[in-house]
Amino acid sequence: MEQTIEVKSNEKRITMRQEEDFDANLAGEEGTSEQSKASWFKRIKKGILTSTKDKKDAPEGLWSKCPTCKYTCTVAELSENKFVCPKCDYHHRIGSEEYFEILFDNNHYAELFANIKSKDYLGFVDLKPYKQRLLDTYSKTDIHDSITVAHGQVNGYDLVTACMDFEFIGGSLGSVMGEKISRACDYCILHKVPFMIINKSGGARMMESAFSLMQLAKTSGKLTRLSEAKIPYFSLCTDPTFGGTTASFAMLGDIILGEPAALIGFAGPRVIKETIKKDLPPGFQRSEFLLEHGFLDFIVHRKLLKETIGTLLVLFKN
Repeated sequence: MEQTIEVKSNEKRITMRQEEDFDANLAGEEGTSEQSKASWFKRIKKGILTSTKDKKDAPEGLWSKCPTCKYTCTVAELSENKFVCPKCDYHHRIGSEEYFEILFDNNHYAELFANIKSKDYLGFVDLKPYKQRLLDTYSKTDIHDSITVAHGQVNGYDLVTACMDFEFIGGSLGSVMGEKISRACDYCILHKVPFMIINKSGGARMMESAFSLMQLAKTSGKLTRLSEAKIPYFSLCTDPTFGGTTASFAMLGDIILGEPAALIGFAGPRVIKETIKKDLPPGFQRSEFLLEHGFLDFIVHRKLLKETIGTLLVLFKN
């Protein structure tokens, strides 16, 4: 009987010691038992002693959060999904490089008119000189201007695509954009190649004043010549497509497409609401609203963009 009581007492002491050692490890103190010493996790010192300057953060550009549903995923996963949210299907804004990779066979294409760059003819100054703004944007974006023109193949059919980059001063319409579109029209007429513009712009570039507004008539005239030559022209409106682009070439396509939920218009909804002093209907200026009211021919999901354009090229060729 006495032996049984002694055994239970020893087991109780061992259990208490293990609990003490566990608490000691959590507190950053060393335990006494062999099990404690052999533990795979042991805090050597109390607290976190790493200074703020030495703390390591995750590098920028590895993760992306959907602005609609807040779903977070890696940029690599988003890229594999054509920059469309895997959870809610939100179409993230992308630039010309990503669109060319989606469209052109084997991501093979030749950039056209890359030597044309903007100049500050007016000596315009707002928060900073326009010339300095251009230099800063060139260094940050590594692109030539707010639009890039490329010639490649989509499912084996030639296509010249002009794609805007919103990160270059809001994809604004300036003299360079107008010139590149005009030269692209001439190139398509000469080589009998269909033309496509991927619109993503906040409107005319105020720093170029009237030079910017002249591009509306200039590009419209060139697209008329393209139509007379019976060369197909497709216009894809993405989020956002506003201002001078909507007032000219964005709405002149033989086929006008839109991405899902893209905001498309001339003036923004806030300006319109303040002007007419009335509430706007649900979904106003979104691509679904415009499709319902006849401004778009159809809406194309980004995953189906290449297939859709390839089909259009076949239909217009025949």
